[in-house]
Amino acid sequence: MSSPHPRLAVGLGAGIGAAGVMHFVRPEFFDAIVPPWLPPSQRFWTLISGVAELVVGVMLFVPRWRRSGAIALFVLLVAVYPANLYMTWDWRNRPSGERVVSWVRLPLQFVLFALARMASGPWRTSANRG
Repeated sequence: MSSPHPRLAVGLGAGIGAAGVMHFVRPEFFDAIVPPWLPPSQRFWTLISGVAELVVGVMLFVPRWRRSGAIALFVLLVAVYPANLYMTWDWRNRPSGERVVSWVRLPLQFVLFALARMASGPWRTSANRG
């Protein structure tokens, strides 16, 4: 089933796809925001999340997969939110410009949650499953 908001889905796909590419172009940036205590390694999580972002990005471009892609994006954003929290904490002693970036990412993620949710269309509940 396609998304009821195809332009939004394609825009989100382009954005998340570009972010996925950056995981492979500049992995050291993403390694640094993965909590170091997560096994097996920061690079593992950087590459896995990059692949996930690329897959979700492609899904959002394909009309047949858009709705599933938007739901997958919502789940992915929830999954990576702890890295944004860790980044904000870890960057607490950095220059003010970098700290601002880390703080802006936190509420921005909620905007992305809402956009992914909007792009996915109505979610079925047990009450409306016929």
